[in-house]
Amino acid sequence: MWQCGPTRSPAGPWPWSGSAVRRRHPVTAQAKRRGLVIVNTGNGKGKTTAALGILMRAWGRGMRVVMLQWVKHKTGNWGEIRAAKKMGVEIIPMGAGFTWIPKANPDTDARLAREAWTLAREKILSDAYDVVILDEITYALNYGWVDLDEVLDVLRNRPHRLHVVLTGRDAPQPLIDFADLVTEMRLIKHPYRDQGIPAQPGIEF
Repeated sequence: MWQCGPTRSPAGPWPWSGSAVRRRHPVTAQAKRRGLVIVNTGNGKGKTTAALGILMRAWGRGMRVVMLQWVKHKTGNWGEIRAAKKMGVEIIPMGAGFTWIPKANPDTDARLAREAWTLAREKILSDAYDVVILDEITYALNYGWVDLDEVLDVLRNRPHRLHVVLTGRDAPQPLIDFADLVTEMRLIKHPYRDQGIPAQPGIEF
């Protein structure tokens, strides 16, 4: 029979523990709400999934949320789209499919990427949202379809309390440097690569 006592955190130093850290970074009422720039990158699964978790959590708090998707097809009826309709949440797919796979019509991808950014910039600067998610925008940045300097400028000038989440592989270094929170998802095992198991509804789409 297993018995578990009170759970303790392992010995530090951890950035969230210790009186010295708390004194250096006092949490004031004004500091409680500050917009963050969050980047989910890496070659592992979970970047969009984590962003959707933020969207749901923020929505549950009564916050105004929107997600724009650079890769998902405009006509797609993915699981998150179906859920968003029931929740009354904006998720806007703006892409033409998987743009990291070579395609016959890159001009279409470039045009759609620019259109998505035009709408995203409008949403970010509108002061109508608390959380804006730019899903898989890094591909458009790395292909040069969306100008990185312009994105960084918009992020600098966004409303003070607005959180912006950017996802996708190979996040550019200037974006990583600018962000407040960066997480790299690392691929260890994948059911398709390792076992040939295709994408599963509710897990991948």
